[in-house]
Amino acid sequence: MTEAAELPQAPEEARAVFGDFFPEAVRYAELLADAGVKRGLIGPREVPRLWERHLLNCAVLSEVVPQNVTVCDVGSGAGLPGIPLALVRPDLKITLLEPLLRRTNFLQEVVELLGLDHVTVVRGRAEEVLGSLPPVHVVTARAVAPLDRLAGWGVPLLRPYGEMLALKGDTAEEELQGARAALSKLGVVETSVLHVGEGHVDPLSTVVRVEVGESPGGVRFAAKRAKAARTSRTRRRR
Repeated sequence: MTEAAELPQAPEEARAVFGDFFPEAVRYAELLADAGVKRGLIGPREVPRLWERHLLNCAVLSEVVPQNVTVCDVGSGAGLPGIPLALVRPDLKITLLEPLLRRTNFLQEVVELLGLDHVTVVRGRAEEVLGSLPPVHVVTARAVAPLDRLAGWGVPLLRPYGEMLALKGDTAEEELQGARAALSKLGVVETSVLHVGEGHVDPLSTVVRVEVGESPGGVRFAAKRAKAARTSRTRRRR
């Protein structure tokens, strides 16, 4: 039996969550179970629980993302949570940011196959695109790094008064407590732990929300962002 054949039938919750884009969600699940496994983007043991643990878990993040905003999915990997979020929220402008070529190749193929015109794939690390990637309203991430390190990458990409939404597990509260000092230095003004997906996922998805003030990343990153922007403008004029 191939990895693709092990993919279970989509649960009824998936039809409710993905709505009109349910067929595209099924196609994405098939791509993850086949090419995603073959290319080492997900482990074969994840295939039987792709829907509950991955696609639905990520799609319900949409409950706390504002309408008509720009989003950067940092360390997008195989497209989680960026692709499920894009499927349920065509109003968003989403950038999938990923440094590894084999992953960005997969992401670009998925975006084209699913016709996700509101999604852009960018290869690079967060610290590399600072200043060249326009600041966004929302940064998303899942299973990328501990919160303090993740915030160091994601928060500087935000617009003033933007927010980072990180999908976390049972240790969310503990991570948040341990990262408070680092978050404060990054210009974070408010934090909270949210639980989303009522009626769709069990257990509920846990999201750490990190909101910034007028200086995302703090003073140090403001200067770095300005320098990077000047360099980018100079290159474009040449």
